[in-house]
Amino acid sequence: MVEKFDIKIYSDSASLEDMCKVVKNKFVSGFTTNPSLMKKAGIVDYVEFAKKVIKKFPDYALSLEVLSNDQSLIIEEARLLHSLGRNVYVKIPIVTVEGESTASLIHKLSSMGIALNVTAVTTERQVQEAISAFVKGETNIISIFVGRIADVGIETMEFIRQSVELTKKNANINLLWASTREVSNVYQAQKMGVDIITVPPEIIKKLALAKKTAHQISIDTVRGFQKDIEASKLKII
Repeated sequence: MVEKFDIKIYSDSASLEDMCKVVKNKFVSGFTTNPSLMKKAGIVDYVEFAKKVIKKFPDYALSLEVLSNDQSLIIEEARLLHSLGRNVYVKIPIVTVEGESTASLIHKLSSMGIALNVTAVTTERQVQEAISAFVKGETNIISIFVGRIADVGIETMEFIRQSVELTKKNANINLLWASTREVSNVYQAQKMGVDIITVPPEIIKKLALAKKTAHQISIDTVRGFQKDIEASKLKII
């Protein structure tokens, strides 16, 4: 039996097929998407895809990202996405493609009552900017991209600790660990007090097998080798 988690676990995907599979795991309570995942999944009609997901999973949190880099268009996109369902969080990158802060835009959207997921956050300063930009009383998410930071060799533990400390002061702000790389990240995030972690379907599949003993993993590994040996008919002698 899979254990219960103190941290909320979202699936990071733009495949409706994958979404339907992962929700069989009771510990999954939401979904996140992004333009790159949509490109990978072959999505050609963004709004139609979003409507299908919302209809299929009306009680699951769903983060949908704006596509424009132009402020006026971002506002239009955010309004449209927000109107699709009460469970939608509109994802707004913390910076533009030119590297400029979107804090003023975040404040404007928050003032409109749009639930936000501020994404691509990689520094403590950006966490602080997002917190300051939110209108008090509104529920929002800040997504820190732990995996992407670690990918380039930057130590992440202090950044996570500081982010937790900052967001815990605000009851309506949830901290989300993004760009998850392995099952152990779920336990790390949970231990450090992160509110949400978004996990690719392939890692959710592994997470569903969590809590095997080290000895059982050893046995399963050898059994896997043996299965491939028999299938390949390889020989040494």
